[in-house]
Amino acid sequence: MTSPPNSLTLHKGRVLIVDDEADLANTLSRALALEGHAVTTLVDGAAAVEEVAREAPDVLLLDIRLQGASGLDVLAQVKAIRPELEVIMMTGYATVDSAVAAMKAGAFNYLKKPFENLQHVLFTVTKALERKSLLNRTRQLEEELQDRFQFSNVIGVSLKMKEIFKKIRRLAYNESNVLIQGESGTGKEFIARAIHYNSPRRNQNFIPLDCGALPEGVIASELFGHVPGSFTGAKTTTQGLFRVADRGTVFLDEIGELPLEVQVKLLRVLQEREVRPVGSATPVKVDIRIIAATNCNLEDAVHRGVFRQDLYYRLKVVSLDLPPLRERREDITPLVHHFIRKYASEASRAKDIDAAALRLLSRYDWPGNVREVENCIESAMAMARGETLGVENLPDALMEHVRPTVSATPSGGLSLKAYEKYAIVQALTLCDGDVLRGAHMLGIGKSTLYRKMKTHQIAPRAFLESEKPRI
Repeated sequence: MTSPPNSLTLHKGRVLIVDDEADLANTLSRALALEGHAVTTLVDGAAAVEEVAREAPDVLLLDIRLQGASGLDVLAQVKAIRPELEVIMMTGYATVDSAVAAMKAGAFNYLKKPFENLQHVLFTVTKALERKSLLNRTRQLEEELQDRFQFSNVIGVSLKMKEIFKKIRRLAYNESNVLIQGESGTGKEFIARAIHYNSPRRNQNFIPLDCGALPEGVIASELFGHVPGSFTGAKTTTQGLFRVADRGTVFLDEIGELPLEVQVKLLRVLQEREVRPVGSATPVKVDIRIIAATNCNLEDAVHRGVFRQDLYYRLKVVSLDLPPLRERREDITPLVHHFIRKYASEASRAKDIDAAALRLLSRYDWPGNVREVENCIESAMAMARGETLGVENLPDALMEHVRPTVSATPSGGLSLKAYEKYAIVQALTLCDGDVLRGAHMLGIGKSTLYRKMKTHQIAPRAFLESEKPRI
């Protein structure tokens, strides 16, 4: 039997009650319906299993003793069908053994009948629904995270990046340690996460650590854990990141900043697959994959004696060298469009970028690499008022670096007048004859640019017709 919820409230959850005591079941049903839940009551275990398979309730209130069936058997069956179902066991014959058996079989809670306080039952159902909602949200976030780091989201059309793609696809299916080298902002952590979330370890922890961000006296404890009394202030046992990441992946960013004494301990982890907490003589086995990254030359660090050679080769089982963006300019355009899609929202009307702005972005060297591209587009999207990003939306700091520069002597010689004309022509060429954008690029007002164009006999229409003026 199904009880309708209070018409003034939304369904908080779908609750199935399975109990052969009709009066108790009806009392529970009415109380839950008044709380806004959609409630169904049954008396038969087999019917309950069919209902769970067909309707997928959120919470099941299940009597441990049913006519012709054991509630524990029904619990096992419904959990096999829907592991996410929260089950609250009810019984008038409560024993420690039955409670333990129910909890081991996956029950959320265990209630004794007759209920002394109906509000306690309602509270328990609410907590079960909250737990289910939290688990659903966690599962959704995990799926979104895995989707985000799919290989298809690693952006690049250049030959260099295509070679990187081939390597990381192969790396996803083995357990080799990986060393990723590249300038700041090239996407080292993104690549590390892509390897992890496409590997058999995808459902386990990915633990990142910036080795240069922690004081020298703290990093060993952070990685390997510690026991009470191992140093001043160590009052409790700490597992350390390697043990927290057991069966998962540890990402050690800026590995070149690791102190030499910690490098020795890390080498033992790689060789023996065990960690020894600070202050302890007892090693603990761990099953982890290590991906390290650096923006410095580790080989040079080995020669200078600040990085262990044996650790270097242990980490560099497979090496990925991420090229800076200035060496793969063909990737700038797809990256720009990717970040426009990422930041397109109701708050920003912009959905595209015009050719002039895109040409400017393609000319810039991007010392901050992919991270700087993302920051630039996010900033431009925040300030845009139209549906297309233009030169006027680009950050001023970037414009300072891409304003036209004289790369060759203009035909008019070395006079200031010749250079001025040359700069104006370059700006208007980049902006397809758009005077407002050209003025913005040159750092002058629109009326000033018109006046200078008249002086130099430069016509905007010439650029629209792709006829470059003589300079």
